[in-house]
Amino acid sequence: MESFFGSMKTELDARQPFETRLAAKNVVFAFIEGFYNRTRLHSAIGYRSPADLQQSVAAA
Repeated sequence: MESFFGSMKTELDARQPFETRLAAKNVVFAFIEGFYNRTRLHSAIGYRSPADLQQSVAAA
């Protein structure tokens, strides 16, 4: 989890405070579902994206 939060803090780049909790929630959700779980390369799975890994497992 510490690694994930470090990545999120570095890669999210939210320099301005959020106006509402809903705005913060939407940005965090978009980061996790739109970038982290779909396109970001993860060293633990051979520098592939989780979406790539899921596709290859489903095709096997």
